Amino acid sequence: MDILYNAGAALAYGVVGMLVMVVGYLIVDVLTPGRLHKLIWEDGNRNATLMVSANTLGVAIVVVSAIFASEFGLASGLITTAVYGGVGLILMAAAFLIIDLLTPAKIGDILNQSELHPATWVNASAHIAVALVVAAAIS
Repeated sequence: MDILYNAGAALAYGVVGMLVMVVGYLIVDVLTPGRLHKLIWEDGNRNATLMVSANTLGVAIVVVSAIFASEFGLASGLITTAVYGGVGLILMAAAFLIIDLLTPAKIGDILNQSELHPATWVNASAHIAVALVVAAAIS
């Protein structure tokens, strides 16, 4: 019954991946002033939406790479996926904070602006770039 095992594995990896993405969302929420829920779903804020989207894509890149690199069974694969996902989140948060320190404007304040700001693209691309580096390191 390989199909049942594989379906269960897909479900388990999906749950781990979603949990890592939820933690990523919460990290971005903590790093930015205001509530992301309000900024995105109520205010339609493009800056906040772009940052959360980049974070989610970055986490997915890391999680997919961790799944592909899993070699020692389902339990070990789930643990390494969660750990690598956590590493990716830590590094993406660090990139956010470093860019915030090195630039004249505060990214958190920019994310609250209603007009899309170029600095948001810089930070969003840093999330994806960090995720790609982590993904390459995993493989």
